Amino acid sequence: MFEPVPNCPPLVGSWLRAIEDTRDLTREVLDGISSDAVDWRDACSVHTIGTLLYHIAVIEADWLYAEVLERDFAPEIAAVLPYDVRDKQGNLTHVEGESLEAHWARLNAVRQALMNTFRSMTLEDFQRARILPEYEVTPEWVLHHLCQHEAEHRSELITLRAHFERRS
Repeated sequence: MFEPVPNCPPLVGSWLRAIEDTRDLTREVLDGISSDAVDWRDACSVHTIGTLLYHIAVIEADWLYAEVLERDFAPEIAAVLPYDVRDKQGNLTHVEGESLEAHWARLNAVRQALMNTFRSMTLEDFQRARILPEYEVTPEWVLHHLCQHEAEHRSELITLRAHFERRS
């Protein structure tokens, strides 16, 4: 069953349930993974699991703050996201040396900020376009995009885990 998150407009609650389901599936993919797998990559891998988890968190925070709230990160969110999303060459910033638990803590902190923001929204604000210099976007579309973004990277996580476990 697909039950909307309670205590907010039903449409908002449905999208919040969808994004929570997306995260639950990501957690399932990484359940029981070896701590050695977080920073591992082979010659064919562009990213590590840790790098992808950081990327998922920073992108979620960026869409929440830049597009939905139209302001800078809250200090507690900035504190858990010390690296830019990309390096000077335009690649995802490589994040290494953090435990899976640290990555989950970061993802949870960002997700809690997102959930708190969206739970307090009216339906009108949820569907109100934010007019930004490059485009217009609604919070409703942001949740759609974040679900899709995480799902696409989940496939990379699945592949990295499979390659790591095959080589062991």
